[in-house]
Amino acid sequence: MKNLLLATGNPSKTREISAVLGNLPLKILTLAELEITAAEPAETGETFEENAQIKAEYWCEITGYPTLTDDSGILVEALPGELGVKTVRWGKGSEASDEEWLQHFLERMEKEENRAAKFVSVIAIAQPGKPTEFFSGEVRGEILREAAAPILPKIPLSSVFLAEGAEKVFAAMSSEEKAQHSHRGKALAEAKKFLERIIE
Repeated sequence: MKNLLLATGNPSKTREISAVLGNLPLKILTLAELEITAAEPAETGETFEENAQIKAEYWCEITGYPTLTDDSGILVEALPGELGVKTVRWGKGSEASDEEWLQHFLERMEKEENRAAKFVSVIAIAQPGKPTEFFSGEVRGEILREAAAPILPKIPLSSVFLAEGAEKVFAAMSSEEKAQHSHRGKALAEAKKFLERIIE
């Protein structure tokens, strides 16, 4: 493997993933750089793993490049079955601004005393002619009652989620801190070990 496509339109995820994998001896590509015009695949899976697989295999087949995708979301104890794989589409939906989505979420949580939640991330790496590989990470924590840091594009919950053992929300962390503490950072650490073994 000499190239790896990060198949996400989320600029915050692109920065986060690139920060972890950037020192590997391979070229990291993005959909924007390749000027891909194909539509996003429908995320019809019932699990994070299924959706990550759908996206990774779709973009790998279209581009021919080994492809890494992430599917992530939050599980909130006070809202059982409501978010999870539907996190982006929940509430105000994917067409809402980050501010609108977060405001609706905090209003929905306003009267809830149980603020416990868990972030989950599944990384999928698809390669032409090979089985798709999966790497997962999760972090437990609590939902704050208001944003504790400026909202990052496309990941508004990172401003109100305080992980267990952390002193600040994900949106206030440096790339290095987030790689250590976040659900995606944990999944990426495992994915990086795999990539180190297969890089040509």
